[in-house]
Amino acid sequence: MARSDLLIDIVKAGAEGDQMLFQKALEALITEERSKQHNILADRLAEHLNLNGRPTRPTRLAAALPNGEAKLFHEVRPRRGFDDLLLPPIVKQACSELVEEHNRADLLRAHNLEPRNRILLVGPPGNGKTSLAEALALELGSPLLVVRYETIIGSYLGETAVRLAKLFAQARTQRCVLFFDEFDVIGKERGDVHETGEIKRVVSSLLLQIDQLPSYVVVVTATNHSELLDRAVWRRFQLRLDLPTPGKGQRMAWLDMFERRSGLQLGYTHEHLARRLAGLSFAELEQFAQDVQRRYVLTMPGADVRGIVADRLKQWTSRATPTLFSPENDDG
Repeated sequence: MARSDLLIDIVKAGAEGDQMLFQKALEALITEERSKQHNILADRLAEHLNLNGRPTRPTRLAAALPNGEAKLFHEVRPRRGFDDLLLPPIVKQACSELVEEHNRADLLRAHNLEPRNRILLVGPPGNGKTSLAEALALELGSPLLVVRYETIIGSYLGETAVRLAKLFAQARTQRCVLFFDEFDVIGKERGDVHETGEIKRVVSSLLLQIDQLPSYVVVVTATNHSELLDRAVWRRFQLRLDLPTPGKGQRMAWLDMFERRSGLQLGYTHEHLARRLAGLSFAELEQFAQDVQRRYVLTMPGADVRGIVADRLKQWTSRATPTLFSPENDDG
């Protein structure tokens, strides 16, 4: 049985001619029916959605767009949760609270409140922004839809805005986490004198679409260059979370997790390795550990793990890197 409040909203919208209320209520009803595996009914309801004044039948998630257009996102099955990541305590708390809001959404709605659904992740590359989006999807029990900019951004006037509208229209048909990596690509500051009028129209369209998202669609955006984002973009996000480069304590914790996960003891104390690997992101720590594993496998059965780690440390500490980090500023 459909939720009574949705049926009331649909009837009210029909009586008052409120197209926006009708669309939002019908989208929520479609989502509820899909969650119950009532896909035939959901598809029939979806036929009555009105997009740009024309009845449109939304495609299923991750299906090709009509008329042979390329897919605007690809669907990822999340495999990692919060406990698989090393998150700053304030970030883990905020994300756990958001998941609780969605799990108890009916209670919130009884008090005329909606769960938060707009998250901005900021931080240097390789420090867990994409992994956190995946973990949120897993904890929410939703698919992760990763936006494909190569099919979103068009070369003709107005094309990008139209494709964005199609993207959001598809996302609204089911509970999901919609992930925009490198969000500054389309969320740039509109006051930038070097940008064209087209990007300004794209940002305006993007903000409108985000404002109209129902709460069961959680939009997660990530950027390495928060200074490039339009100021109005910042205001749209209820959660703005910082994922910095890991400090010494986090590096030690990651190395401990790696040894337990792989069963390979690295031959040095975590404190020593964390100090030698100062400035590395989580992604780079993973690369270092895999580098050690490769040499270990290739030199078995008489592999000298301590010698391998010592050799890898020399290579990693002497490699060419951007000047983005000073060990003196580490938390060690």
